[in-house]
Amino acid sequence: MREHLAIKRIVLLSVCLFGLMSCGVVYDKHVQWEPVKPESFPVLTAIGYAPISLQQSEHKTQRMLMAINASKIAAYAELAEQVYGQQLDSNTTVANLLIENQSMSASVRGIIRGAKVVKSYPMGDTYATELSLDFKDVYQLYLVNMKSKEIKEVSYY
Repeated sequence: MREHLAIKRIVLLSVCLFGLMSCGVVYDKHVQWEPVKPESFPVLTAIGYAPISLQQSEHKTQRMLMAINASKIAAYAELAEQVYGQQLDSNTTVANLLIENQSMSASVRGIIRGAKVVKSYPMGDTYATELSLDFKDVYQLYLVNMKSKEIKEVSYY
């Protein structure tokens, strides 16, 4: 019985000492971080199109400006698809081994920073905008905002 009680005391004392030692290690170190730079940076391109004559305005100049803006938005959507991918939702109803109803929707969601307009020009009744996204610029923006890091040095006190 006494041996059993002594073993319990030793185990309890060991757990307490281990707990105290681990607390000291957690609070007595300084971690210095260093950014990680990728080996290569891809450059993505996208082209957006918009019809000029279908823009809802009576004035030719305003239709042109609206088409310029719409083509730029379409180009940004294409870049977002390349960076983040596209989410597809599909639904098919089958009855008596025949498709009764089939629907599909697609969406893209994301933030594009650092894209540059390469060209914006009319092509007949359509306006086109070309964008370029250099991931070297995106990386620089990421460093400024997120500070991607890895452990450079750990000092214990």
